[in-house]
Amino acid sequence: MMRKSQKKFKSPPKRYQPRGLSILYEDHDILVVDKRSGLLTVSNAKVRENTAYYLLNTYVQKGNQKSRNRIFIVHRLDRDTSGIIVFAKNENAKRFLQEEWQGFKKKYYAVVHGILAKKEGVITSYLAENRVHKMYSVEDPKKGKLAKTGYKVLRESKKYSLLEIDLFTGRKNQIRVHFLEKGCPVAGDKMYGKKEKGIKRLTLHAASITILHPYTKEKMTFETEVPAYFNSLVNS
Repeated sequence: MMRKSQKKFKSPPKRYQPRGLSILYEDHDILVVDKRSGLLTVSNAKVRENTAYYLLNTYVQKGNQKSRNRIFIVHRLDRDTSGIIVFAKNENAKRFLQEEWQGFKKKYYAVVHGILAKKEGVITSYLAENRVHKMYSVEDPKKGKLAKTGYKVLRESKKYSLLEIDLFTGRKNQIRVHFLEKGCPVAGDKMYGKKEKGIKRLTLHAASITILHPYTKEKMTFETEVPAYFNSLVNS
């Protein structure tokens, strides 16, 4: 779903539509998609082609590798996080979006283990990274980067809580670390959470984002629903 937008761009034929990605909006400057859990944003040492970046480059090139059309990475989502990613379609759009990124409004949904004592609040800490690339909170501002996470409990059961989260800063693994340190790790989190059988995926979803369009400077909001699995897990 998209609000306050300009005219949509005509998409290439269906045979070029990328697997694991739903295109929410496209014009000459930006491409906004909803990524499934399990798909990398960009390649790593083991995976080159099955990434959002590779699939969307193929999409904008309409299968012609000699095409000058390409996409540019503005930000990333972790492999197992689903939800909205904004890509640029030219260097100017990329530069503008990255410069303005921290000021854009971002909302997530998550299912966490347990019940939070406060049903609404803001978690603030300084995040640092250890030698095995795991993030953790430190008290000294000189040793970490400021991380600020707002949350509101939408629903809860005996085992789980469904949260709406405002991401005030965009640090690596910020949401996952903050709720682990609250004693309520994100369900399905293999790195920071509990090892529990039967949870199908990391229950973290980038649900909405409000940006300024890089060319028109118009405010645009893109939204998705709470994944059905999140509700069924809370109900289980």
